[in-house]
Amino acid sequence: MKQENKQHTDKRGRKPLNMQIFTEHQQEIAHKIEPKSELKNWRDWKWHLRNAVKSIEDFENLTGIVFTDEEKEKFQETQNRFPLSITPYYLSLIKRENFRNDPVYKQAFLDNRELIVSSSEMGDPLSEDHDSPVPGITHRYPDRVLFLVSNVCAMYCRHCTRKRKVGDVDYIPNKSQVQQGLEYIRNHPEVRDVLLSGGDPFLLSDEYIDWILTELRAIPHVQIIRIGTRTPVVLPYRITDNLVNVLKKHHPIWVNTHFNHPRELTASARESLTKLANGGIPLGNQTVLLADVNDCPRIMKELVHQLVINRVRPYYLYQCDLSEGLSHFRTPIGKGIEIMESLIGHTSGYAVPTYVIDAPGGGGKIPVMPNYIISWSTNKVILRNYEGVITSYQEPDKYETTICDRNCSKCNLELDVKGSDEINAIGIEKLLSDYDETISLIPANNERYERRDTNGHETV
Repeated sequence: MKQENKQHTDKRGRKPLNMQIFTEHQQEIAHKIEPKSELKNWRDWKWHLRNAVKSIEDFENLTGIVFTDEEKEKFQETQNRFPLSITPYYLSLIKRENFRNDPVYKQAFLDNRELIVSSSEMGDPLSEDHDSPVPGITHRYPDRVLFLVSNVCAMYCRHCTRKRKVGDVDYIPNKSQVQQGLEYIRNHPEVRDVLLSGGDPFLLSDEYIDWILTELRAIPHVQIIRIGTRTPVVLPYRITDNLVNVLKKHHPIWVNTHFNHPRELTASARESLTKLANGGIPLGNQTVLLADVNDCPRIMKELVHQLVINRVRPYYLYQCDLSEGLSHFRTPIGKGIEIMESLIGHTSGYAVPTYVIDAPGGGGKIPVMPNYIISWSTNKVILRNYEGVITSYQEPDKYETTICDRNCSKCNLELDVKGSDEINAIGIEKLLSDYDETISLIPANNERYERRDTNGHETV
């Protein structure tokens, strides 16, 4: 069996994508699993699923890492609540000589701190279950839905926001449940964008994925289908030519993946991204800000640079959610702002993700960015740039806004555009509109307004 030819690298010291990657460390792990394992086994994604590491003992055996009896006892307590599953491929990325500080190890292996649940943490911090009109569908935003089609993952990430579901056989959606989700989308013409998620949709068979996409494409008002997957990170061999051909049949398809550290962008991972990009599939990445993993401007800049080299647009940088047992992963929001300050202006705009907090209680994603507006008056805005340079922007002396009263037939703007259907404004958009007389958005159970109502005064 030939080992990897280490002399063949590009100018950045990386292995070419067309090489059959099977490192000495990977051979060692593969042979411990099956003594006669070959490269074809290692590149078979189903082989990795069959041989996923699901016990502390298997982890020790395959890595050569040995824990104390006390550590193993604590790890077992954690595993009893939050299951363990690591693909042999992702396991092979752990640097054994310094595993306790290794970003791959920290994302993949048990940590007894997961059992520490603070008062602010929740099983369902984003209230996805409360915003679920039918099983598998979360309808939070006006024109798009989250469609959970799988609860199976190639690996159970320790920072997963859906730890309450992943690995639980009672939550695995069957075809009947998926049919309910499809029916809901058919009956809601306002839904133009469907995000397939889970679990991981790419853990479904090609045929089943093809069926779901075919059903969605038959719905006239569904314009965009997105798929969220971490397989390019933890199981890159899942991105087969046949899977890409299935996806290409149903364009426009968008794929978002989940790289958190530059170390995850291996030659095998880059090969999987190349296949998707060459299939005409736009790629995005959603990174979670994780303490002691990637909470460093240097690490994050290298990550976004490597992503764009591989035709992946950094999409979101997430503040870690308030899911149970994630306190040790969470950073202050100020750390995220610091990282954004190190990116904006310091690298290309298309390499800069949007830093967001997914609001607890189901409020959706809220962008959190550094402040660049220092002050403003009636005709000037005072701004600062990434260097700290302070400048002014002159507002127009004469600007006559087009008053919108929703009487589109008399509007002087060109409205003969496809897809310009009207929707009722909500939230801040409603307060900014010209056609709605609402002047305030009043929180529920506001005591002052309840007193007004009690006294017979009209509420707003």
